[in-house]
Amino acid sequence: MKKQGLSRRDFVKFSAVGASALALSGMNLVAAMNEKDVKWDEEFDVVIIGSGFAALAAGVTSAKKGNKVVLIEKMGRLGGNSVINGGIFAVPNSDIQKKAGIKDSTELFMNDCLKAGRGINHRELLEMLGKRAQDAYKLTLDCGAKYIDQLTHAGGHSVPRSLQTENGSGSGIVLPMIGTFEKLDGTTVKKRTKFDNFVFDDKGAVVGVIVRENYKFDGNLMSDDVENKGGDTKYIKAKKAVMLAAGGFCRDKIFRRLQDPRITPETDSTNHPGATAGALLTAFRAGAYPVQPSWIQYGPWGCADETGFGVGSMFNVNGSFPFGISVNPRTGKRYMNELADRRTRTEAMFKVIHEKGDDDKNFPINFCDSRALKHMLPGHYEKALEAGICKKFDTIDALAAEYKIPVAELKKTIARYNEFVKKGKDEDFGKPVAATTTKGIDISVPPFYAERGTPKVHHTMGGLNINTKAQVINSLTAQPIPNLYAAGEITGGVHGASRLGSVAITDCLTFGMIAAETIG
Repeated sequence: MKKQGLSRRDFVKFSAVGASALALSGMNLVAAMNEKDVKWDEEFDVVIIGSGFAALAAGVTSAKKGNKVVLIEKMGRLGGNSVINGGIFAVPNSDIQKKAGIKDSTELFMNDCLKAGRGINHRELLEMLGKRAQDAYKLTLDCGAKYIDQLTHAGGHSVPRSLQTENGSGSGIVLPMIGTFEKLDGTTVKKRTKFDNFVFDDKGAVVGVIVRENYKFDGNLMSDDVENKGGDTKYIKAKKAVMLAAGGFCRDKIFRRLQDPRITPETDSTNHPGATAGALLTAFRAGAYPVQPSWIQYGPWGCADETGFGVGSMFNVNGSFPFGISVNPRTGKRYMNELADRRTRTEAMFKVIHEKGDDDKNFPINFCDSRALKHMLPGHYEKALEAGICKKFDTIDALAAEYKIPVAELKKTIARYNEFVKKGKDEDFGKPVAATTTKGIDISVPPFYAERGTPKVHHTMGGLNINTKAQVINSLTAQPIPNLYAAGEITGGVHGASRLGSVAITDCLTFGMIAAETIG
């Protein structure tokens, strides 16, 4: 078993961070500079840290209001996790739902999120998502995003309410929004530019940021310096506001391990390499309230035969889970509801994977039959087949032989599941198998497609405390820090203990848009 504890060096480093986050002051002067000590290099109305869903929703909305806006991105490409996201966007009460005759409500949406989040979600933030998701959806349409005319029933939702981009990726939203932003007057994008600190005025209001241009991300997140010190320091004034949309910290090997020591440096993540805690920790040092940072979610649809998000994840999300089943290869039996919320599925999968000890790797087998492919977008299975991680079988016997599954028991499991689909009721695990979910597809028409599954670190639920106007709250006064806003995965409270699948896009876009509306 690998050592899971923190080194003394890491403990000392982040204990200091924690102390500063709780400092009894409106801002930490060690962490930030005063405007009197700064000579500005550039000036904008709104400075946005990040370039994913939340940043773009804020940037487009703010620029349309006539503001001079800059996006600050530390990586060499735009979009962060959003551009590699699966492109599934939960929109309660959508026009597509109404067209399909599906009844939904803000209350039902909130209840689903609360169930997944184990009831510790901040309800006022959830309610805002339910009320404003339609507006965020319209914003993406106005930018040119396109969705297929078919709803997805994402895991943990009571009804189908999630939209899928035409290209099956978050890039189907990000790229049109980047194009829109860049065409608007007064907009600037700075790549390879790292946010380091805030600049405050004498009254404690944020009036700008300190950044490093020509920055090259190190990625060595176990070194003494979490990120390198390269780049040219610049001071950028924000006449109206600074907005943090820098995402979560799933790739920050030190900070995520501090929150949950079970997540070792070797634990894989679906996130892009730049998903680190730098901006979050800087905000903590400046006096922002931390909310639930130790709740870290795994994505249960990862593939065990590739690293990162990869090309196998979407096969599970759109194929094996809704239209097929997941089995324990040692027994040939199902062990979970394949469309339960992510935390429930992750816990069930880890029991299978480690059933004989932490070093055991008994990866579950996720599979479906040929009809599921008709309901998947191009790329959702072809790339996984080409990579050899998703495999095609002409018979169940061949599938069982490949993964060393007891074939007789596997066939019994499949026959039982097929009966559930026929009845429209899963009597074993409560998976929604009605025609609206499975479209009447069981596991009977060859060829069959399968891959080995495993959960991977996917989303950090905790972060900065914001109110319904996307204002960052001060840990001493419990009032908004003047001119400081945040949206998306860098914030906390919306998702509680575990995020409901496809609600990340909803969260990021909605509160990014709201931040810009509040800024004016």
